[in-house]
Amino acid sequence: MPRSKRDKKISLTRTNKKGLALKQQVIEDVKKCVYEYRRVFLISVQNTRNTKLLQLRSEWKDSKLVFGKLRIIALGLGCSKETEVADGIHKLANALRNYTSKGQCGLLFTNRPNSQVIKWAKEYEDLEYARAGFISPETVELDGSLQQFQHTMEPQLRKLGMPTSLEKGVITLTKPFTVCRKGDVLTPEQAQILKLLDIQLGVFKLLVLGVYTKKYGFKKLVESDNTKQNDEEEMDVENNDT
Repeated sequence: MPRSKRDKKISLTRTNKKGLALKQQVIEDVKKCVYEYRRVFLISVQNTRNTKLLQLRSEWKDSKLVFGKLRIIALGLGCSKETEVADGIHKLANALRNYTSKGQCGLLFTNRPNSQVIKWAKEYEDLEYARAGFISPETVELDGSLQQFQHTMEPQLRKLGMPTSLEKGVITLTKPFTVCRKGDVLTPEQAQILKLLDIQLGVFKLLVLGVYTKKYGFKKLVESDNTKQNDEEEMDVENNDT
């Protein structure tokens, strides 16, 4: 019996490694940014959305925000003294890798002053829809009719666990319903209900975790850091760069 042409073993070495090329491009972009900008900030983003990141990039056109696979970005910086692309930047790379399990983090490459970046991050807040796993800051309760919804939404709301029925074409709760209580860890169903109700419990905000400069190396930052101290260091950095 002739052998089927489909029965062929293909070595993985013959396949196109598109993923490898993309990773290599990220590494090269990170290296380029290290040379182009004087400061690199390690920032954490809470309750992020792609639209919010696009807004940030629009506000900081003179800088570069880098998000993605943290381990790949760290490779671009160099994770050891032997592989680092600038003196002492391997400490930033290792700090970046340590935050892989603590939410979404990224790097901000910029020439703006330390004090301006830190102040901007502390003041920047924007309401956002909460996702599953978010801890609710308040209790949300419903009762009566839900006239904001079209009658065709009734099956979807019932599927999400809401006790609803149609009364004269209006979606109505058959009994009081608590969407979530303060302190609850939201389920996917609760998060979806809050979104349908247009209730934004999440807050999109930034936290500066650390900063790298070629003169001072990498320094961890906390919210209670003295801004005056940062300003003094900033003056030294600017004098050194010039």
